Amino acid sequence: MSSETEVPTAQPLRRRRIWLALAVVGVLLVGWIGLGWKVYKHPQTDPLRPADAIVVLGGTPYERFDLGLQLAQQGYAPFLLISQSTGADDPRMDKYCHQQFSFEVKCFIPDPWTTEGEAQEIRDDAKEYGWQHIIVVTFTPHVSRARYIVGKCFDGELTMVASPTRPDFSYWTWMFIRQSGGYVKALLTPGC
Repeated sequence: MSSETEVPTAQPLRRRRIWLALAVVGVLLVGWIGLGWKVYKHPQTDPLRPADAIVVLGGTPYERFDLGLQLAQQGYAPFLLISQSTGADDPRMDKYCHQQFSFEVKCFIPDPWTTEGEAQEIRDDAKEYGWQHIIVVTFTPHVSRARYIVGKCFDGELTMVASPTRPDFSYWTWMFIRQSGGYVKALLTPGC
């Protein structure tokens, strides 16, 4: 007896599901790269104007510290707060933390040793000194996430500034992964 209706075999159905899954993963990957391009590679930065303090978030490369120091020397704020996240024994930080300037400088080790720890220090210092507007200097792929995290702790106005960033592909690939993971963590961490 022959059957007029054939039952589809599992093999073609399985192939279609695999192709559908690959298409969904591809669309998600393209969306993540497109969003990441805007958020990490070309984040929203703000025009400079005088503020109560300049805050330099920690890490390497050190260009961000040079930029924060330069902005303070140009008179954008009378106070420079530097996250010494490279450690208390980093001799390269002496240039920023152990010199005499015409403005006040405070260097601190974040606790915890994260952007959240830096934001908590900003919150505490803003209360102590009465800051209403701060300029935050960090590196380009970190600007958007830093704005979100610092904004959870500081109620005043934020001006975000990006320091120079390396242009190579491997660096940006790592930043897409690292900053995306950091965003997930920040979104799951309630409050300041």
